[in-house]
Amino acid sequence: MDTSHRPKIAETIIDETVRLREAQIGRRCEILSNTRIEFSSLGDYSYLGENCEVADAGIGKFTAIANSVRIGAPNHPMGRPSQHRFTYCPEYYEATAARDRDFFADRRSDRVIVGNDCWIGHAAILLPGVSVGDGAVIAAGAVVSRNVEPYTIVGGVPARPIRQRFPDSVADSLRRIAWWDWPDELIFERLGDFRSEAIEEFCRRYDPAANA
Repeated sequence: MDTSHRPKIAETIIDETVRLREAQIGRRCEILSNTRIEFSSLGDYSYLGENCEVADAGIGKFTAIANSVRIGAPNHPMGRPSQHRFTYCPEYYEATAARDRDFFADRRSDRVIVGNDCWIGHAAILLPGVSVGDGAVIAAGAVVSRNVEPYTIVGGVPARPIRQRFPDSVADSLRRIAWWDWPDELIFERLGDFRSEAIEEFCRRYDPAANA
């Protein structure tokens, strides 16, 4: 792939069509066109593809999100006599009616938490309140309605575990290493180690428990 046309991501790059509302964006992030982020945070080095919608979410560092992903897709109030928005946004229809602020406070608090170094595939949907552990993979088109364990690959509707990326010992070691918190210069100094699939050697070299 020819990447000579791509800018060096020294600072965060946000396309001019992106809409942000009460969003905290980290360092060296990239957000592509027609994406909307509201009431959410995006960690350092994470990136979002085109046509994504993110609401009421905390996303970790180094997480890759493909096009058309929906995170925090809001639920309607199914226990009320009507699910329609006139019950919580009546001012859309009657100027003197008051918005249901408690409803929106509950929605804001039902946050999606996505860990570090996750990969979320094309058109996946993450429902409110779910947590996705570090290193997890969400397959394209999956609908995530339950928590996803670290370093687990899930897929389907609803999403179910497919397999573990690594044995538990390796996954635990990687979380102890927490390389995503290393300084930039250290990560790129050790770039060769990241390019190798000798994962056990990486863990032996950098796990603080292995070197205590």
